[in-house]
Amino acid sequence: MEFKNKVVLITGAGSGIGLTTALAFAKEGAKVVVSDINEKSGLAAVSQINAEGGEAIFVKCDVTQYEDVKNLIETAVLTYERIDVAMNNAGIGGEYQRTAEASHSVFDKVMQINCNGVFYCMQEEIKVMQQQGSGVIINTASIAGLRALPNSLAYVASKHAVVGMTKTAAKEYATKNIRVNALCPVFTVTPLFDPEAMDQMKAGISERLKQGIPMKRFSTTHEMADATLWLASDRASFVTGIALPVDGGLTA
Repeated sequence: MEFKNKVVLITGAGSGIGLTTALAFAKEGAKVVVSDINEKSGLAAVSQINAEGGEAIFVKCDVTQYEDVKNLIETAVLTYERIDVAMNNAGIGGEYQRTAEASHSVFDKVMQINCNGVFYCMQEEIKVMQQQGSGVIINTASIAGLRALPNSLAYVASKHAVVGMTKTAAKEYATKNIRVNALCPVFTVTPLFDPEAMDQMKAGISERLKQGIPMKRFSTTHEMADATLWLASDRASFVTGIALPVDGGLTA
């Protein structure tokens, strides 16, 4: 098993990409620290991992609250003594609005979760990884961190920020044996991106989005988990500071 006895921390691990990735790491032998603001889904993820023979704990965390993040990291280290891999994945999508009509309160909320949350987590994770002499951080960004996505200003701004923070931290800690990369998914079917819900907001939009992807389909959470495990593995030992598009050719 590729990650046997490694300690992996994942925020937003109660559903979607985070849940699938947590299960994948556990199957590869990792001890997983499952974190989510939703206690019910987080505990369900731990139960599923344990039922499949893995090992996991749950720590409730609101990533917009620095004290919550500090408690998450401290609990992980107290339990497992180290953090080998951290996936900063917690995020929200915001509203589907043009820039002039965008809600200030929604913009602030999206930035707090998607941007501040990643910053707080990275800051505390890096402190631990510096002390232990190694570590890997993977921040969940988006293709919206690489290009425009009309009617999604807050989301695009937050994910561009994630890519920028990733590249900056990667350069700062490259000599410290800490690698920092960003995963940039295309539209992936999760509770955050539900094609049926999208069509209820605007008829036919999901099909138009799908047709914009050269491979003519949405991605799966398993494809994102596979990419994340590669970034976390020794096979990517010379890879740092990249924003990896997993997007069916959309950004080509």
